Amino acid sequence: MANTKSSKKAVRSSKRKRTHNLFWEKAVKTNVKTLKASLEHKKDVKELTTELVALQKALDKAAKEKVIHKNKANRVKSRYAKRIAALQATP
Repeated sequence: MANTKSSKKAVRSSKRKRTHNLFWEKAVKTNVKTLKASLEHKKDVKELTTELVALQKALDKAAKEKVIHKNKANRVKSRYAKRIAALQATP
C-alpha cells in the first residue's frame, strides 16, 4: 500500500495509464481477430481492404499513444497487407 503522497499519486497515475493502454490493446486485438477471420473465410477483397484500413488506423493510433512500438505497428500492417495483396494477385 502506498504511504507517501507521491506514491499515492503514482498509483492513481498508473491506474489511468493502464486503462488507457488496455483500451488501445483491445482495439488492436479485435481488429486483428476480425481480419484473421475474414482471411480464413476468404471474403471479398473489398471487405478485406476496409478491415485492413481499420486495423491500420488502430495500430497507428496505438503507436502514437505509445501503447505499442511503431515498428511493431508497421510490421503487423505489412504482414496483413502482404496477405491481402497475395489474395488479390491470385484469380
